[in-house]
Amino acid sequence: MRVELIKRPQRSALFSVLSPFIALGLTLVAGAVMFSLLGKNPIEALYYYFVAPLSGLWNPDDFWQLHELAIKAAPLILIAVGLSICYLSNNWNIGAEGQFIVGGIVGSILPVVFPTFESWIVLPLMLLMGIVGGAAYAAIPAFLKTRFNTNEILTSLMLVYVAQLLLDWIVRGPWRDPKGFNFPQTVQFNDSAVLPEIFPASGRANWGFVFALVAALVMWFLVSKTLKGFEVKVLGQSPRAGRFAGFSSSRMVFFGFLVSGGLAGLAGISEVSGAIGQLQPTISPGYGFTAIIVAFLGRLNPLGIVAAGLVLGLSYLGGEAAQVSIGLSDKAVRAFQGMLLFFVLACDTLILYRIRLVRTSPAKALEPAHGNA
Repeated sequence: MRVELIKRPQRSALFSVLSPFIALGLTLVAGAVMFSLLGKNPIEALYYYFVAPLSGLWNPDDFWQLHELAIKAAPLILIAVGLSICYLSNNWNIGAEGQFIVGGIVGSILPVVFPTFESWIVLPLMLLMGIVGGAAYAAIPAFLKTRFNTNEILTSLMLVYVAQLLLDWIVRGPWRDPKGFNFPQTVQFNDSAVLPEIFPASGRANWGFVFALVAALVMWFLVSKTLKGFEVKVLGQSPRAGRFAGFSSSRMVFFGFLVSGGLAGLAGISEVSGAIGQLQPTISPGYGFTAIIVAFLGRLNPLGIVAAGLVLGLSYLGGEAAQVSIGLSDKAVRAFQGMLLFFVLACDTLILYRIRLVRTSPAKALEPAHGNA
């Protein structure tokens, strides 16, 4: 017996809308089972995941938690919005984590190499350098795909580990703070190189969240209202039809990777100059990979990605709260996030295809082998 996927004649509009919510519900059920198997109270675990971090909505004393949610969600939204352009055009950038890191490194050149340079122009230059760094790093797999027809999934993923090792070497070697008691970190950024907070009196959420919202609006407008957005969708759905329309697949590969890499780089330098304030061996808890979940949970729609980013940001905060409060391991936290991606993809697959079980007799199964013999 074998399993076959048969393409449905048309997609259900109702289930296309409900799919992310069904996936989230299935994740909660599967997560509750996982927590029970780990010996944790599933109700308590889910409370710390999804309720406790939102207590600022009804308790003014906990309003700071909403700021923390904005800090966690901002890089996820920025990266996922860029990835949505790539995925809609049928280009698979899996290396946003590396582009995030390189954006943080390149954007940190001014405050680390020239720490005495203080001016209002420092921060805009840092943000621009972060965008350029992330885009340039994303251009590598784009070039390899268009020039040598390499698989962009593999090349972009492998470059993540190159970026991680580069960051580790830099903060332990040439950029290490000589007054940092031998800790692997750079000097603290000066005031002109720190991304300011939106509402300093109530919390530490910085302008990175504003960048994320603006990027989502701009990308939504581009995809839905411009000729370039039409080109993205046509080449993504039917490359042959795109070629007949005069669209270039090679240029679209570069466009998708440069946009996604640039936004990932902006997220990287925003995180470093905002939430962290210096370069360290680790500047990301896996934002670049989690953003893939955010992109698909948001249905590759930039506005839907904003909501999905807040949900996944909530899972980061809730995971940290669960680790502290009930002793849940970080591996379980990542497994819970992985479940969400699995159910999102499974629900999307079942919207497009139906499952058919085909029974095969032993004699028929052996026929090809006898024929070849």
